[in-house]
Amino acid sequence: MAIDPNSIDALRNGIREQIAEDRGLLDQLRAEVRPLAAKVRRIQPRSTTSFALVGTDGGNNRIQFDPFLVQLIRVVDSSNNEYCLDVVSPTMDMDRLSARQFDPSGAPKTSLGYLMAFLGLTDITKISHMIRKPRPDKPVSPSWVQVYRELVEWAILFHILRTKDFATDTIFVCDGLLRSKIFAGETFPHILKGIEESINEHNRRSRRRIYLTGVCKSSKVLDRYRLAMSLEGILQSDYPAFVEVDRALERNAYVWDEYARGGDVDVGGGEVNKFVGGKMFFVKFGSRANDPIWPVDIFLPQVADAAAIIGYMLADAINGFPVPFYPQCLQKAHENAALVDFDFDILQDEIFRGIRTALGDRGSALDIFRLKDSDPAQRRYG
Repeated sequence: MAIDPNSIDALRNGIREQIAEDRGLLDQLRAEVRPLAAKVRRIQPRSTTSFALVGTDGGNNRIQFDPFLVQLIRVVDSSNNEYCLDVVSPTMDMDRLSARQFDPSGAPKTSLGYLMAFLGLTDITKISHMIRKPRPDKPVSPSWVQVYRELVEWAILFHILRTKDFATDTIFVCDGLLRSKIFAGETFPHILKGIEESINEHNRRSRRRIYLTGVCKSSKVLDRYRLAMSLEGILQSDYPAFVEVDRALERNAYVWDEYARGGDVDVGGGEVNKFVGGKMFFVKFGSRANDPIWPVDIFLPQVADAAAIIGYMLADAINGFPVPFYPQCLQKAHENAALVDFDFDILQDEIFRGIRTALGDRGSALDIFRLKDSDPAQRRYG
């Protein structure tokens, strides 16, 4: 129902009064970001190989009929190399999922198995407190599948860095910031330490420099300060530029303080950073004042090389398409990972075939079911 015209004046006055009351908050945000203006640096272009890994987004798997909520876990890179093709469902047995990461001799046969072996684990529920064995008194939450997908992506990145050789200096661009709350205990810091060791080993053995970054299209920190930065003229230059984000600004934006606390912050009491692997920068790869600004995490041990790393990212980002000035390697990886059209048809047909087999003599009932109108309520829009 439309707003009553007689109420518009009252609504208009209420909005104006509220904005006037909140003006002090905007002034505060401007004061918080003002020191960044003196820290903005120009990006100097450099050249190297850019590489990105992306997992197929489970939210895009629009299967028409799937009573078992089957999820396809698929991870590919920007060169269309496939590293994982797995099928899980929310109700699957966790012991079986753990076992299939290893061969009969107990040796790892997947990237996740390799990571579990590095951590000294054979039970996948020990890696993340968000992946649990089903309990008869509690319904199964399907959200653990998204956690598993993220876990597989981290495992593949870890496996590549630990086992592959590189012909050139390479920058790994992760889809999202280098932070995670899915890991149990101090597992994540242990993984990050293993990544740091492998990067150092590449440099020592073959003189190859391997860099690790993470980029996302939005963050709570940037959302909070975007208007204030614009009013203060920060990153409004006519050349590509970047600025390091103070941890204090991150803490002001995040609900959970620990998500803004990296190993570069001493909180006293010997408390360990369990969730943060990167230092945040705001980066504008375009040369116009209103070009997009992206949050970029630089791997904590490599923060001193931030200017060089962002310079390497520039060449990849300025060719970004269809999203302008966004790393092209990430966009290619997303395109390669997407399941569309024929891929979806194959997946749907396999689900029907699997259900028909499981039904045995009653399989013909499925064909009758498929002919029924799944949403008769849609007729009201006809």
